[in-house]
Amino acid sequence: MPETLTPPALAADFGKTVVAWQRRHGRHTLPWQNTRDPYRVWLSEVMLQQTQVTTVLGYYERFLARWPRVTDLAAASLDDVLAQWAGLGYYSRARNLHACARAVAALHGGAFPQSAAGLQTLPGIGRSTAAAIAAFCFGERVAILDGNVKRVLGRVLAFEGDLASSAAEKRLWDLATALLPEQDMDRYTQGLMDLGATVCTARSPNCLLCPVQPLCLAQQQGEPTRFPIKTKKLKRGRRENWWLWLEREGRVLLQQRPATGVWAGLWTLPLYDDEASARAALPGEVLHTLPRIQHALTHFDWVLHTLRAEPAADATPPGTWVAREKLADYALPAPLKKMIEEG
Repeated sequence: MPETLTPPALAADFGKTVVAWQRRHGRHTLPWQNTRDPYRVWLSEVMLQQTQVTTVLGYYERFLARWPRVTDLAAASLDDVLAQWAGLGYYSRARNLHACARAVAALHGGAFPQSAAGLQTLPGIGRSTAAAIAAFCFGERVAILDGNVKRVLGRVLAFEGDLASSAAEKRLWDLATALLPEQDMDRYTQGLMDLGATVCTARSPNCLLCPVQPLCLAQQQGEPTRFPIKTKKLKRGRRENWWLWLEREGRVLLQQRPATGVWAGLWTLPLYDDEASARAALPGEVLHTLPRIQHALTHFDWVLHTLRAEPAADATPPGTWVAREKLADYALPAPLKKMIEEG
């Protein structure tokens, strides 16, 4: 099978080609590039997980302006971090970011470990993220395997393994390691990321512009988009809930979500399982029904209905009244923040 070819026979040409292409045609002006500061690289790697560069840029610069060092981030409250993260999604990343900063400050004197193995001991840093930090900041010869790189290597090697299988993913890790060049690890690593993001894209790879086209077995087979193979499909669910938007004298009632589960730790309007429960929380009040919100999360589609009212003082669910001008200090889910701003 194609992926059983010995990568060292390919590695010299592949690595040199990627490095040369990155030097001439890769991305060089992103704010987290041209630095060996592990704090800045780590922050960008976490933000870029499942999020596009254009979305991350503003958040990255605001985080650095507010917390220029990892010890500054460690000293912040989780609520403050979540508030700054609001709208970026996948909020477990923000919680892990905060926990990791505290671990670096408390256990390592504010200095990140200088190896991929050491970095993986920190909260929220997996194998690929640790490798990226180690390669960019410390020049360690270690492979990354994020989504873009899986796609590039899966196609170059015509990797037939099903990446829904942990055994197949382990084989691809081994092949990625065997393909590593002897030097220029930072440029090679960035080059793989750039190829996946700008040339070897998921649906419409631009093979004519790809520097490794002569080495790409998938392209030679005439079906690059068949790779990488991942057959396991996510079965999406559906959830329906009702919010109560209670506002009185310019203040909105908020409740904090539990520490685990969807939107963990964020602040939302009081949330109910059904309309009857929401209306029962304010007996006798006349409520206005707002257009429903359909919000897509990783595992399910969430339909959120909103009932709005100005309640009497003696008919209020538990929660915290927050002045509208102070809402920016609270971590609100993106759809809720947008609804309140527009309402």
